[in-house]
Amino acid sequence: TDGKKFHTAPVGQAFRLRPFHLLVATGGGYAGYRKYEAYKLEQLEKKGIEVPVQLASEWEVALYKSVPTRLLSRAWGRLNQVELPTWLRKPVYSLYIWTFGVNMKEAAVEDLHHYRNLSEFFRRKLKPQARPVCGVHSVISPSDGKILNFGQVKNCEVEQVKGVTYSLESFLGPRVCTEELHFSQAPPENSFQQQLVTKAGNELYHCVIYLAPGDYHCFHSPTDWRVSHRRHFPGSLMSVNPGVARWIKELFCHNERVVLSGDWEHGFFSLTAVGATNVGSIRIYFDQDLHTNSPCYSKGSYNDFSFINNNNKEGIAMRKGEHLGEFNLGSTIVLIFEAPKDFKFHLKAGQKIRFGEALGSL
Repeated sequence: TDGKKFHTAPVGQAFRLRPFHLLVATGGGYAGYRKYEAYKLEQLEKKGIEVPVQLASEWEVALYKSVPTRLLSRAWGRLNQVELPTWLRKPVYSLYIWTFGVNMKEAAVEDLHHYRNLSEFFRRKLKPQARPVCGVHSVISPSDGKILNFGQVKNCEVEQVKGVTYSLESFLGPRVCTEELHFSQAPPENSFQQQLVTKAGNELYHCVIYLAPGDYHCFHSPTDWRVSHRRHFPGSLMSVNPGVARWIKELFCHNERVVLSGDWEHGFFSLTAVGATNVGSIRIYFDQDLHTNSPCYSKGSYNDFSFINNNNKEGIAMRKGEHLGEFNLGSTIVLIFEAPKDFKFHLKAGQKIRFGEALGSL
């Protein structure tokens, strides 16, 4: 009789799901299912079994994009910056090394206790001799990773993986003014691809490199060139795993990315860093004004920045192999450039490559 009275809410009210929570749970579960499907496809590929292309429908893409990957990526970034106790660092980093096959013998600092947080460990530097830069070939790999696709750009379409393409113009955005890039004026009726090619007899080429979580996360200049312009596309942060890239058409056009464009000795040259889930932070070392994965952005918008001004009329000169930028985990690098018709790639689709190794030459 002296017991306390407990007031409880109706069962229906206590377990009522809000629309946002339901959307997150449904979208997250579906994204996890697709990741598992992508893993199974990757295993079939390793066995040499041809996998038919099955593209996602519009509602599937919309459902995936409803997952708050940008918010999750910002939360992951903050978690990565939390300083770990010294006694916890070795167990945490050792688990990561074992899971993703990281070779710590290449790291400039092999002692795991040196890295105060996960972010420092992800962005670890390599020993100078770990990645010798090829001096013979004109274009080298800007990063460690896996070659997803390469070859000539045809009909203004670029392959992100075999059989799945995206629009060249949607990916790069409207052409940068010719005065800024020192290009000759192309007739306006020409296709976007033809407008990028500045020299008669040249072709437009592309190469896609996927960086896995265990890869070296910095990227470097793939050749001697001059960076004149930066274009930043805010956007989604969907996974760029090869399995997902095979499933979502124009995946790279949906995701946040930073396009660096300029020219090399043979004409137009561009390097694009594509963001992904948990990789909202893309850093370009010489561009302090760049801020990626901001909380708010306008869908379909982009921000332009010119490196050509009154004090610097030549832009940013980059030497082959020079440090260019970094991801906070792993993502994708896309090279699109102009070269003579006798340019040859020294690659095989699906091969592993390391920074400094040859991509192609004349």
